[in-house]
Amino acid sequence: MTVRISHTAEVTAFFEQAAGLGQEQGNPRVKQIVLRLVQDLARIVEDLEITESEFWKSVDYLNRLGARGEAGLLAAGLGIEHFLDLLQDAKDAQQGLVGGTPRTIEGPLYVAGAPMAEGEVRMDDGTDPGTVMFLQGRVLDEQGKPLAGAIVDLWHANTKGNYSYFDSSQSEYNLRRRIVTDAEGCYRARTIVPSGYGCDPQGPTQECLDLLGRHGQRPAHVHFFISAPGYRHLTTQINFEGDKYLWDDFAYATRDGLIGQLRIIEDAEAARSRGVASDRFAVMDFDFQLQPAACAQAEVRSERPRALQGA
Repeated sequence: MTVRISHTAEVTAFFEQAAGLGQEQGNPRVKQIVLRLVQDLARIVEDLEITESEFWKSVDYLNRLGARGEAGLLAAGLGIEHFLDLLQDAKDAQQGLVGGTPRTIEGPLYVAGAPMAEGEVRMDDGTDPGTVMFLQGRVLDEQGKPLAGAIVDLWHANTKGNYSYFDSSQSEYNLRRRIVTDAEGCYRARTIVPSGYGCDPQGPTQECLDLLGRHGQRPAHVHFFISAPGYRHLTTQINFEGDKYLWDDFAYATRDGLIGQLRIIEDAEAARSRGVASDRFAVMDFDFQLQPAACAQAEVRSERPRALQGA
């Protein structure tokens, strides 16, 4: 027989005390959240009859997850980060805020402070033998007019599926840049075609996914922050058409309107004209459309803690 005591006055008062509700010091918002967390956790323990062994193994798992810095990865893998996007979509729809390029997850691998360039830039350091890719497009307003001076902040993995900063073998800010759009709202980047990747098979995120019977693979993709004065900040990413995991992304980032078509060009003369040593290169065109910002806060990205090179 399941025993439930979390609803009793005695336990309710106990949790309120544990959450600091009787203290003048502290943060009221944090107290509210912690109270709800301990109450809901207690109900889960009761309803699912969690054993002491299961509880403390879970605590150990959280310790290992944090030690590996994979909490953000697991949040994506369990669909929580995608849920935040779905929730914001619903709030936008309720307020009549529609149109523009869809948002999708940021992921845990952004690094702040990438070099800034005007109009166009080369993103790779030349050490990866991957296929050269020319990524280009425009940033537009809600009427389709170009936005000059918008900032396109983009980052992606190398051909091994690894990101600079988190992969010490790569140079500082490799495959990470910020581009200020030109008078026609255009951005242009020379880079390499990234690879998809998977969670570390020995890491705690994949350990959890294994217990759920799920893989931890992602399709090839490029991340973006797009911002411009007077417009809503956009966090999004382009996933590559034709990738095996396009619609089977363990992080649930693929959305209609965010699929890029990679064109492979095998033309020695065209390659030479673009400064490419190989006879083969790729091109991807992708435009972004921003919504107007209802307030100044909407123009900036969230205050999520992020890595900073050299910090």
